[in-house]
Order: sequence, then C-alpha cells, then structure tokens
Amino acid sequence: MTNDMARRFEEHQLGKNKECYTFKKRPVIMEFHQEFNDVLQAIYFEKKLKGWTRAKKKALIDGDFDRLQILSECRNATHYKYGPEKGK
Repeated sequence: MTNDMARRFEEHQLGKNKECYTFKKRPVIMEFHQEFNDVLQAIYFEKKLKGWTRAKKKALIDGDFDRLQILSECRNATHYKYGPEKGK
C-alpha cells in the first residue's frame, strides 16, 4: 500500500529493502493495482488479497470476474448449494 505508486514500484525494483518479499524476485512486474479513497479500505483489501489462492489472484489480474466468482464460492459438502436439499 502506498500513496506514491511510482516511488514504491522503484523501491521494489531496486531492492531497497533486503527483507522485502520481492527482493529475491526482481525484476518485478506490476500486474494489478487498485486505487482507494479510504486508507482503511485499502488495508482491508490488501490483507484479503494476501489470503487468496494464486488462481483467484490470476483471475483478478486478468479481469475475469466470472472466474473469480466461481473460485470464491464455497465448495464443501455442507454448503447450501451442495447439501441434500439441493437434489429435491
């Protein structure tokens, strides 16, 4: 999260912080960014993204919102879509 995307990207590209996740993954590529008016919403969204699977992140990057919706659905047997009432 940053209020200066160009500066932050350059810091990652140059490896300014050796403890940073991207330090050993350079050169980095900006695949996705989202602007927020509220810093708390930005923090919430960033934390949520960090918990996503690679497939969900790829769907977001590709702008494939139908696939993102499918990947976001609960798939366990107790979910209402897959429960015993569904077959009736």
